[in-house]
Amino acid sequence: MAGSWDQSDDSYHFERLHIEPIYDAFLCPLTKQVMRDPVSLENGQTFEREAIEKWLKECRENGRKAVCPLTLRELRSTELNPSIALRNTIEEWNARNEAAQIDMAQRSLSLSSPENDVMQALKFVQHLCLKNGSNKHVVRNAELMPMIVDMLKSTSRRVRCAALETLRIVVEEDPDNKEIMAEGDTVRTIVKFLSHEPSKEREEAVSLLYELSKSEKLCEKIGSVNGAILILVGMASSNSENVLTVEKADRTLDNLAQCENNVRQMAENGRLQPLLTLLLKGSPENKLSMAAYLGELALNNDVKVVVARTAGFSLINLMKHNNMQSREAALKALNQISSDESSAKVLIEAGILPPLVKDLFTVGSNQLPMRLKEVSATILANVVTSGHDFDSIPVGPDHQTLVSEKIIHNFLHLISNTGPSIECKLLQVLVGLTDSPSTVSSVVSAVKSSGATISLVQFIEAPQRDLRLASIRLLQNLSPHMGQELAGCLRGPSGQLGSLIKVITENVGITEEQAAAAGLLSDLPERDLGLTRQMLDEGAFKLFISRITRIRQGETRGSRFMTPYLDGLVKVLTRITFALSEESGSARALCRDNNLAAIFIDLLQANGLDNVQMVSAMALENLSQESKNLTKLPEFPSPGFCASIFPCLSKPPTITGLCRVHRGKCSLKETFCLLAGQAIDKLVALLDHTNEKVVEASLAALSTLLDDGVDIEQGVQVLLDAEGVKPILDVLLENRSENLRRRSVWTVERLLRSEDIAYEVSGDPNISTALVDAFQHGDYRTRQIAERALKHVDRIPNFSGIYPNLG
Repeated sequence: MAGSWDQSDDSYHFERLHIEPIYDAFLCPLTKQVMRDPVSLENGQTFEREAIEKWLKECRENGRKAVCPLTLRELRSTELNPSIALRNTIEEWNARNEAAQIDMAQRSLSLSSPENDVMQALKFVQHLCLKNGSNKHVVRNAELMPMIVDMLKSTSRRVRCAALETLRIVVEEDPDNKEIMAEGDTVRTIVKFLSHEPSKEREEAVSLLYELSKSEKLCEKIGSVNGAILILVGMASSNSENVLTVEKADRTLDNLAQCENNVRQMAENGRLQPLLTLLLKGSPENKLSMAAYLGELALNNDVKVVVARTAGFSLINLMKHNNMQSREAALKALNQISSDESSAKVLIEAGILPPLVKDLFTVGSNQLPMRLKEVSATILANVVTSGHDFDSIPVGPDHQTLVSEKIIHNFLHLISNTGPSIECKLLQVLVGLTDSPSTVSSVVSAVKSSGATISLVQFIEAPQRDLRLASIRLLQNLSPHMGQELAGCLRGPSGQLGSLIKVITENVGITEEQAAAAGLLSDLPERDLGLTRQMLDEGAFKLFISRITRIRQGETRGSRFMTPYLDGLVKVLTRITFALSEESGSARALCRDNNLAAIFIDLLQANGLDNVQMVSAMALENLSQESKNLTKLPEFPSPGFCASIFPCLSKPPTITGLCRVHRGKCSLKETFCLLAGQAIDKLVALLDHTNEKVVEASLAALSTLLDDGVDIEQGVQVLLDAEGVKPILDVLLENRSENLRRRSVWTVERLLRSEDIAYEVSGDPNISTALVDAFQHGDYRTRQIAERALKHVDRIPNFSGIYPNLG
């Protein structure tokens, strides 16, 4: 049989494969296997030590006398005598046969050999190594390992799997064999099997890599194979892999983590724990290196929170270090993880604020260089967006907080005396502090006391877009609280208003900067005629009208800043309606020339944009109030001689086309008449809006039809025709706010001057109750109007009718 493997049965025993004949004396009578440790009984019978010991033990346990398993005669002694000569003979016989088997394996381990021959050769090598670990050096010396590696290129999956398994057995607990695996491209070839779909090959490859990863040299080799760590990280976190494969991948990565470069790769691919472990427990050099690398990583927000919780405190301590290199590494890492709101909160609780503020304000030998102060400022800008209660966290002596006047003054001083990059970040810090209702008032007070308003306004002209945006956002947050002061600065001769208008109308789509600039301008006092006049002179309103029109017509591409931008533009445009009575008449002319009333009526239908609808209704109220002053009343010819003597013989001339409410010639464009512009139905529809401010503005616009100076009776009829009376009464009944109650009581009192409406309402106890409630609980003016309304429905006697002298 020399030169071929016995393939007679699948449970092949390599002990039976021999070149020399096997002698019966070599076989244990009990196991029928070649003996390894032969021993003899007193009667000279020889057995495998382990087998005869088991036989004798069973005899004792069963209460039987010890007998020879072959002769069944009782033994006087159970002493076992080693058969040293037989054992030596068997070992020599085995050695000769193993040498022949190894020789046969060498010839079979070829890509050109039959598959079954290759499989039997691989099984032989496995058996040889498992039988005795010392045989692994035999495999190495016979140079079988390169041949087994070569079998990884086989076209047979069975052979490839067996080769991987054989290599794992050969290298287990054998550093010298592992060294051989580090040569050439063997590791790269093994890694390639990891990319196969879940299969036996993939499992065997992971098991082999786990064994190899116990060698530090091979750890570096495995990590250097492109994609190896990425695939292993994916396998270790997989829910679909075999559980044992996942465990092996995980343990392999644990081994690979002894190499710092591998730790970096793992962190890069989402396995951060080894990096964090080195950062927390490594040597000073490890800590510095890992902190520096952490600052370079792109982390998702969930991971940032984990890092903040695990290593935030350590990084904060590192940033307090006297060594500038350590401080830089810590700051850059903290900058990376502070950009998420949740992780920022964790860092605040870990105590990041005091050292950050100290770094920013420290001057002298221990101060940070400007490039690192910029990083500190960036971190601070990140953490102040977390919405934390910053007026309760001490950051300096005497329990100073971020919003203490002295701290804000220091920020403002730095903003005026550093470069654009740090200025931008510090402005963002103030933006974050003014975003919060609980801290904005403290910042406003400090800005006022420092006299820094003019300096802040000047940043609107900054050439750097980020710096300009930060300043505009800050001014926007300040404007509701110091609008008059900001308006005064913008009105100055230095031209910031023009720069702001240029930002708003820049033809670059719609940006955050434009939305913030429009918001800033919209929050300034709308009755500041000086600001409005300057905006008129600079042609701002025409530009804003053009942008609004393009947005409404779909010509301007939308973005996430579309809504705040349009809100701001429309509100800024509304301010022109507060200047209609200015002497030059330019505001009125602009409204006429651009048919502004029609634009605002169209904007009433901007569904989903509550602020746009609200300010549009406010603008229409202002325009409508001017209608009675702009309407051209008809000129009647003077009566003739006869008519002057006999008035009964004359008839007043009939003039058609007159406005029912304003009694003259009206149009939407020239006199801003809501009736002529068919705006009544649209305003009535908004009375059912869920936003009470929209309802209030719409009701105010409709109320101009019932105002003094117009035909109130006809105004009531217009509302009846538009089915607007019931919605107005419903507003009174809902009583959602004091302003709405005041406005609705006034309007209802005007409606009740119609006897038909008063008669119908008098039968509705709910209306009466609402009016009584306003009469009892409203402010002085509301109580007066509610009293008149109650008189219309006879809930309060009208004494002036009974006692004229008391009226």
